[in-house]
Amino acid sequence: MAATNVRGLVAALNATGCFKYKSPDAVVDFLVVGGGVVGLAVAQRLSERFPTKSTYLVERHSHAGEETSSRNSEVVHAGLYYPPQSLKTQLCLRGRHLMYERCDKYNIPYRKTGKLVVAHEHQRAYVENLFAKARQLSWPKHSPPRGAEDQVLPVSLISGAQARELEPDLSPDITAALWSPETGIVDSHSFMESLEKDISESEGGELVFSTRVVRVDPYKSKETSRLSSEEGWVVQTVTENAEQGDSLLARTLINASGLSANLIPNSLLPEALRIPMFFGRGSYAAYSGPGISQVSRLIYPCPETGPNKHAFQSLGTHLTLDLQGKVRFGPDLEWISSPSQAAADASEYDFNEENADFWRKHLKPSDSRLEEMHRAVTEYLPGVSFEGFRPDYVGIRPKLVLSGFQDFTIRKDYADGSKRGLMVSLMGIESPGLTSSLAIAEHVVDDVIELEHIHISQ
Repeated sequence: MAATNVRGLVAALNATGCFKYKSPDAVVDFLVVGGGVVGLAVAQRLSERFPTKSTYLVERHSHAGEETSSRNSEVVHAGLYYPPQSLKTQLCLRGRHLMYERCDKYNIPYRKTGKLVVAHEHQRAYVENLFAKARQLSWPKHSPPRGAEDQVLPVSLISGAQARELEPDLSPDITAALWSPETGIVDSHSFMESLEKDISESEGGELVFSTRVVRVDPYKSKETSRLSSEEGWVVQTVTENAEQGDSLLARTLINASGLSANLIPNSLLPEALRIPMFFGRGSYAAYSGPGISQVSRLIYPCPETGPNKHAFQSLGTHLTLDLQGKVRFGPDLEWISSPSQAAADASEYDFNEENADFWRKHLKPSDSRLEEMHRAVTEYLPGVSFEGFRPDYVGIRPKLVLSGFQDFTIRKDYADGSKRGLMVSLMGIESPGLTSSLAIAEHVVDDVIELEHIHISQ
């Protein structure tokens, strides 16, 4: 978890940009920037944990979850792939439990389909290692007491023949598989709607859509105003196409802006400390045709582990099902560049629309990826036909590195040198972000924000 004090490090944008510093008109206890599934989960947790305090969520789109949250596989991951003590593993394990619990409580559609991770002989060691790691996992923080016989992550290592008993369409070349019964699928839109409802109906929660953040500054507490004794962040926003914006003092700021999450800290940091962001474009293909007639579970190949390995960047072109039983394959991985990458060493680092919305031009599905996807899928489902593939949709994943493992990053910044005025930035929240969302919120609110408040009050 990174932490720094940024007073005095305001970048050239904030000094010379088109939005000048404006004294705040009002104060809010918690301001969440970004209305994807993680921002919604954090705002919901804050409004529940601190019912007498004000929690605002601002989202630049007209509806929640219009970026990464609505363009993914909608898979509830079990927690198989990442280092055991990483946030990705611990928050996925905890988040899976919280996700299913919430779905049961609020009648959110989901189904535990289970998942097979299938391996050819040269990949056998990979699934064996996943199995060994799963058996050694400990219960994550905040988990309720469990019996000694309860497994954190139930899995079975099975033969290729046993895998084909479950899914007869699998290739005869599959020699081993890992069976994960806790993996499932969820209606992510219904899930997000339930979080929105909780926030809207809470005493201090408020959702503000079609409103973008255009400038963030540490609050100048010495300035003469009725808020002169406050600490926090001045956040300037513009709603729709208004020429004039609003200025809020956020006592605590949570940056959950997904694909744009690095823009806020980078507007405050000097060039040498700015945080790069990389973007993985993932295409999905719908499928109808031969070779999947009996498929009823999710099927994942082993990630690429050869010389061009990207095991931590992509889990391979896998088969997923939606709640209506329709089959789709994806995502693949294609790197794309943003305008802000070109400006990373320049004097300006902006919140402008070009930086924030560059990814939109990459969302149009194309048949150019289908041949490669078909080739990848036939490695484990040889009966599928190329003619059955058609472009479906595209998602963009925010990544902090181009290769190797990178954990979720939860960064802390402070508005002054006495560690007052907390800003929490959630960066690189890609898969398993949907599964982990409620656990991320629990961690941020209970283990970061609440502990900071206790420390300040002592």
